[in-house]
Amino acid sequence: MGLITRANDALKTNPPTGDVYHLTTAGSDWLWAVTAIYTLSLLIVVGLTFFAPKGEKIFHYLFTISLFVGSVAYFTMASDLGSTPILTADNAAGTREIFYAKYINWFGGWPPVIIAVGLISGVSWSTIVFNIGLSWIWVASWLSGALVRTNYKWGFFVFGLFAYFILAASLFTTGVVTAKRVGITRHYFGLGGWLVFLWLLYPIAWGLDDGGNEIKVTSGFIFFGILDVLLVPVLAFGFLALARTWDLRALNIYFTQYGRVAPGEFPEREGAREKTAPVEPTPVVEPTPEQAV
Repeated sequence: MGLITRANDALKTNPPTGDVYHLTTAGSDWLWAVTAIYTLSLLIVVGLTFFAPKGEKIFHYLFTISLFVGSVAYFTMASDLGSTPILTADNAAGTREIFYAKYINWFGGWPPVIIAVGLISGVSWSTIVFNIGLSWIWVASWLSGALVRTNYKWGFFVFGLFAYFILAASLFTTGVVTAKRVGITRHYFGLGGWLVFLWLLYPIAWGLDDGGNEIKVTSGFIFFGILDVLLVPVLAFGFLALARTWDLRALNIYFTQYGRVAPGEFPEREGAREKTAPVEPTPVVEPTPEQAV
């Protein structure tokens, strides 16, 4: 595709892999628009990182990763790459173009979001790792189901849906309890609730798109594209806006080279550490025979 010209020749350069159900030029145009949203959001977040106070850049770093992964993934899909033809389970003539790049985006882009939500809730690192593992099971199950040519694909759909329910329960049980303890309940409900609500719509989109073959590939990308934009770029700016009102030290998420503590507690923040003279050990004096008596 000529990136400077207006014509979208992606499908001519990279022909669709599906015989019947495949990406159209209009669908590629939409994916280029989503790519632009992700890329622009990425540049803004990276730029804001340079103006964030030292020790308060953790959310900039996390969402930079998510936006970067999404930018690459949507560039790939807009170019009509990262797909494979799969015979549909409803025995329709021909094959459907399944984009595995979409699942790579979720696999790499969702964990930083989960970490961000976990950090503001105050849950333990073991809980955060557990939640990330559930998201990987969810995405891997649905990718496996999308690549299955028979109705057994719905078994993988159920496994992924079950992983989502456990993940949502974790965010709304353990996460809420710890969020109350650190006094950030309202913001946690807003950000975590937004995340869980959008995730609830993904099973509907998957069932109509890669799972049930009820809508065309372009229609599926419009559905998933809207959800992805609302999930990552919108949530990223919501986090960064609200983070300006949080006391990261009180939330114990003030990250420095010394750990999760404020750098002002250390003299290195102003200059080199002052070297103190070593303390000489106090000599031990043996008592005389008269003193011992």
